Amino acid sequence: MIDPTARPVPIADDTSAPFWAAAARGELALARCSACGAVAHPPAPVCPSCRSTAPAWTFEPVAGTGVVRSWTVLRQPFLPGFVDDLPIVLVDVAIDGTLHTDGSDVRLIGRLLDGVEAPVALGAVVAVDFERLGIDVAVPAFRLVSP
Repeated sequence: MIDPTARPVPIADDTSAPFWAAAARGELALARCSACGAVAHPPAPVCPSCRSTAPAWTFEPVAGTGVVRSWTVLRQPFLPGFVDDLPIVLVDVAIDGTLHTDGSDVRLIGRLLDGVEAPVALGAVVAVDFERLGIDVAVPAFRLVSP
């Protein structure tokens, strides 16, 4: 039986399974469109860059560094499983090496593991890290490299 007060864990589907398998290994792997070569997250039935309806995504490891574009501090749980973790800093990170021809980049939102007192700022450099939620389950999170 599932405990409704436990922290939720991701459930991979056919499209996202390679992403979650890489995360479980401590690796950030993003989807690359086989039609145009653009990186996307999450992968969708249509490539957001070239609009191919058959992107045939492949997953490739990326450096896992990026720049903070925004952040927020959660002081109230949005789900019961996060009560013991509060407060939580969530960062919106533009991932290095994912710039598209239209000027957009892949962004991930994740927990800043440095904590609520960390000197997070716009443009701060972060590196991916992973929160272990089980033996074979991990979610991407971030740590400050420089403020």
